[in-house]
Amino acid sequence: MSPGLVVLSLSLLLGLQPVTTDLYLPALPAMTQGFGASMPQAQLTLTALLLAFGLSQLVWGPMSDRFGRRPILLWGLALYAAASAGSVLSGSMEQLIVWRTLQGLAMGAGVMGARAIVRDLYAPAEGARIMSKGLTGLGVIACASAPLGGLLAEYLGWRTALGALAAFGAGTLALLAWRFEETLAQKNPQALQPATLLRTWGQILRHPTFWAYTLLAATSYGGLFTFLAASSFVFIQVLGLSRPAYGLAMLTMSLSYIAGTFVCRRLLPRLGVRRTVAVAGACTLAAGTTMGVLALAGVQHVAAIMLPFYLFMLAHGVHQPCGQSGAVGPFPQAAGAASAMSGFLMMVAAFAMGGWLGHSLAGVGQAQASVLPLTNGIWFWSVLISATAWTLVQRHGEPRTAPQRVSTAATR
Repeated sequence: MSPGLVVLSLSLLLGLQPVTTDLYLPALPAMTQGFGASMPQAQLTLTALLLAFGLSQLVWGPMSDRFGRRPILLWGLALYAAASAGSVLSGSMEQLIVWRTLQGLAMGAGVMGARAIVRDLYAPAEGARIMSKGLTGLGVIACASAPLGGLLAEYLGWRTALGALAAFGAGTLALLAWRFEETLAQKNPQALQPATLLRTWGQILRHPTFWAYTLLAATSYGGLFTFLAASSFVFIQVLGLSRPAYGLAMLTMSLSYIAGTFVCRRLLPRLGVRRTVAVAGACTLAAGTTMGVLALAGVQHVAAIMLPFYLFMLAHGVHQPCGQSGAVGPFPQAAGAASAMSGFLMMVAAFAMGGWLGHSLAGVGQAQASVLPLTNGIWFWSVLISATAWTLVQRHGEPRTAPQRVSTAATR
């Protein structure tokens, strides 16, 4: 495959995440009111999806090491398109949660596969640059998702917004079926055997480089997820933004993320991965602290949240490509399993935060509603991100290939 096709495939596969979350967020308050559902139920449409997304990767990853990336991607995308179509026809919030859970299961195949593809084709240092290009594409998709979701929800109804997910999934499936070629050079016929799987996971979980970069990616995604899960309610119901205006705010957030991926590619050749991450960690801490202090001082305004969050997203555009590629770097022959474990741990953090936010936002729409669940959550994650960037990544961030017994499991 040409480099351009690889980057396009990565962008679409990684873009499943913002499409599935960002595009429906402007419709979430109307969806909740239409079904007469509670706030915790509404949050379950996001947290259940992400929990299924995380758990499914533990299955998809080893399956892709066994059967190859291409069949897993095609199966997963077919399921995603079907589940998206089912969500449009939901008759209750409970049914929607079920369909969203299936979407999460299917989404795991695409996002896990994208990270594994990078390790199949590139060494760790070059992989971070290629991943940043794919994540730039993700940012472009995210830019379009929220405004499109806001317009569709405002003028055509929330079911139309959900229907756009089915169209995206079907289009991605068609492209990969037509042009995508297998990237795994040697399949592992024993990858799904329990003894081999446990041995591989044990090797992954004992590797300090895996933990350094996985925690960097997980804490950074935790901050983004906090914004995604809480912002539609805070901005629309507390701060009074219209749905299209909220979609525009999400677009500008995605632009700052795209800028961060470009900054990442500029800094990596000059500073190396560890110093680049350290600089981004300082930006993250400054952003979270500014947002948190303004909210505690009683400043409840869109600008008081968005301006610091632009800096947070700029740093997020550095942390994600470095974290996602760095976590699988030591495992060239078990990239699927390593990608799956890293993705699972990221979603565990997001699911825990989503449960807390569902209860914390229960007062939205009432007199005591405030921005504090959103701002305190992002401040919390900012501290964890910077601590990880300045300690674990600096100590263990130089990728070293895992011992040979994992990579040679297929020959035993």
